[in-house]
Amino acid sequence: MTTIRFSRRIALAAALCAGMIAPAVGQAQEAPKDMLERSFCVFDPVGANGPLFAITKEFQPVALNRGIKLDLRAYTDEKVAAEDFKAGQCDAVLLTGTRAREFNKFTGTLEAMGAVPGEQEMRLLFNTLSQPKARQFLIEGPYEVAGVFPGGAVYLHTRDRSVDSVEKLQGKRIATLDYDNASVRMVRHVGASVVGSNSANFAGKFNNGSVDLAYAPAVAYQPLELYKGVNSNGGVFKYALAYMNFQVIIHRDRFPDDAGQMVRDESIKRIDQAYGIIAEAEAGIPDDVWMHPPQEDVAEYDKMLRQVRLSLLEDGVYDERAIKLMKAIRCRVDGARSECAS
Repeated sequence: MTTIRFSRRIALAAALCAGMIAPAVGQAQEAPKDMLERSFCVFDPVGANGPLFAITKEFQPVALNRGIKLDLRAYTDEKVAAEDFKAGQCDAVLLTGTRAREFNKFTGTLEAMGAVPGEQEMRLLFNTLSQPKARQFLIEGPYEVAGVFPGGAVYLHTRDRSVDSVEKLQGKRIATLDYDNASVRMVRHVGASVVGSNSANFAGKFNNGSVDLAYAPAVAYQPLELYKGVNSNGGVFKYALAYMNFQVIIHRDRFPDDAGQMVRDESIKRIDQAYGIIAEAEAGIPDDVWMHPPQEDVAEYDKMLRQVRLSLLEDGVYDERAIKLMKAIRCRVDGARSECAS
């Protein structure tokens, strides 16, 4: 039954991604009669046999009927997908928000530590960025972020439930995305040890005990078998370190000028579907696995993440406009936050 539920979640996620591609494909009806060939690099941890890539393939005949020969390419290594896109070998790419930072600093800041506390703030953020006037923030150089959709809150997974405070993180080994300055800074800030990892191997390191902790959204718990690392002694700390997202990025000169906005218009219509996937994934983690921090600790964690976030902003890792936008959204949702007094 668990496998069936997971397959359904993956299918819905794939449909969301594919739905983002469709508007750009539709625009091809107005293109010249000559066949237009466009490639799309799809990051799927399972590869060409993965469910995300499989469902996306269903749009190939749709594209062909509208004058576009769509070449879908599966990548199990997100870094390679990003490099191929950067080198111009692919016209569009699907990446996580952190990896997308090199193509757009503004949208790459959306995963900033503690910047988005929960679903309500994330919905407001997505609604804001889907508006036509927001396009100026989604274009950087030759690239445009054609779509952003949620992956859910990022939680700390531990193999030992006794590690239930920041102080107890000191000296612990944490699987850390070594290409993400923000994650490295955060881990070092709490006195833990950085164990360089990537999206392809962090789960394995956590599950086999090479590291003590790892961070991931709930949608990764079943497919990456993080429950093996959590085992009977560990848990998932229910505090949002950040909010994961996925982004579709295109080479602007290879698509119609309004393609990006069309993708965003379609993706915002599917926001409830996306949150249904996330809610189902979180509900799939057993109640006794969740670790709930006391409210007084949550306030301290908020302050700590804010300190790290501002230091990364000062160092130029984050985009100031995005940081200000997300603060405005946080204060709109909860004006009682201490940061909202300034």
